[in-house]
Amino acid sequence: MAVLNRLMWKRAASVRIFCTKSTDGELHRASSALSSVLPVENAKGKSRNVQWVFLGCPGVGKGTYAARLSNLLGVPHIATGDLVRQELSSRGPLSSELAEIVNQGKLISDEIIIDLLSKRLEDAQAKGETGFILDGFPRTVRQAEILEGVTDIELVINLKLREEALIAKCLGRRICSECGGNYNVACIDIKGEDGSPRMYMPPLLPPPQCESKLISRSDDTEEVVKERLRVYNEKSRPVEEFYRIRGKLLEFDLPGGIPESWGKLLQALNL
Repeated sequence: MAVLNRLMWKRAASVRIFCTKSTDGELHRASSALSSVLPVENAKGKSRNVQWVFLGCPGVGKGTYAARLSNLLGVPHIATGDLVRQELSSRGPLSSELAEIVNQGKLISDEIIIDLLSKRLEDAQAKGETGFILDGFPRTVRQAEILEGVTDIELVINLKLREEALIAKCLGRRICSECGGNYNVACIDIKGEDGSPRMYMPPLLPPPQCESKLISRSDDTEEVVKERLRVYNEKSRPVEEFYRIRGKLLEFDLPGGIPESWGKLLQALNL
């Protein structure tokens, strides 16, 4: 066990070295680093549980549906957004750099994301977790190529929602400063036009004990939200095509809020 632990730390260190001075020519090194914490088989030699990825614009609800499927299937939900927020709150060496990137609505570099993700996967391996549902990674074709080189992603679920609803959802997001619960005060009611159906998404309101403790995320302003959507369209939409040509992409148009969408998503996934 001691030898295994030393080997894991050595491999993790290789990831951190890669993250400090990466170039496009070091793609293979990145793959090797992540593969050290992404075993393809478990201890019994059987295939791992589901290895799925959620794609979609910021605010579409990737975290909500990924978390529900995580509970249903019994596999970890790994959200890179949560990893970034944890790093921000830790006030570690990366926190100030991350704060500037996030507040401007820009994409975090591959190097930083790979570093945070490799640490989380390392923890999962130590806990004996198998399978995963990734949320927020990959966001660039380069990240998708790295992931493709180290593990077999079975399914990529691409959630889609009208931009008008996306902006309203992001601006309505609230967090309880005491319990950390996520809520949304926006009531979205969009009339159907040109044959499209009406979309209604009721607010997800907090319990009474949380009502006076709600806060907004610092990056949930209209200017930053629109910038995040612009960056997503520029950098991340090619990732959809990357998985589409490999026959792994399932596109799912959210018809409304969770009560209306959850059952239809399960049907689309044959669950």
